Amino acid sequence: MKALMIGQKVPPLSVSEWVQGQAVNFEQLHGQVVLVAVFQVNCPSCFLSCLPQVLGLNQRYAQRGLTVLGLATAFEDFDKNNLENLKRLVETGEVVGETLRVLSERGVLRDGKLPYRIDFPVAMDRLTKREFGSIESEIDAFISQRLSDLEQDIGLRQPHVRAQVKQYLQTLEYHAETFEFFQLQGTPSYILVDKAGVLVACRFGAYPDLESDILKLLQ
Repeated sequence: MKALMIGQKVPPLSVSEWVQGQAVNFEQLHGQVVLVAVFQVNCPSCFLSCLPQVLGLNQRYAQRGLTVLGLATAFEDFDKNNLENLKRLVETGEVVGETLRVLSERGVLRDGKLPYRIDFPVAMDRLTKREFGSIESEIDAFISQRLSDLEQDIGLRQPHVRAQVKQYLQTLEYHAETFEFFQLQGTPSYILVDKAGVLVACRFGAYPDLESDILKLLQ
């Protein structure tokens, strides 16, 4: 499937299950600004920065036309970033793995659980079993999509680097369809869609202008 570009109409999200809220998609949200918060269950920074930020935005702007959706994905640690742990997170606030370790060390948790509740619809990305047709094309795609900013600095096309990427790819059991369709580089990531269903922004990591971008789209 060809990756989506900024300025293009966004098709329905590819998800395996909605674990909270009613199944919804962009066509049903015409006239709303839509923010999709993409996270992994085993991702401490997702719970330290992304989700609290997005919860605040949802509380401030839901009545003004903002719809927030959560999408849990998995591009690594498939034993932790899975549907079972996502359901437990949404239902009870329990966290696992590195998220549990880091948030415990920082004193964020209350009785071993998140101090906040995710109050918007949440879905699990659709995972499909990975089948390597041409491993070389997989390596090229990974370098172009995930490591392009570093390519010139450290010579990512060198044989030893390609060998490391190949070794990493061979440890991955699944494709995460929405994660790959939007060419996301990691988690947390933010997908921002305007009232007409057009992709406005797709950001990985810090997004300091997120609130101001949302306000512009709401006006």
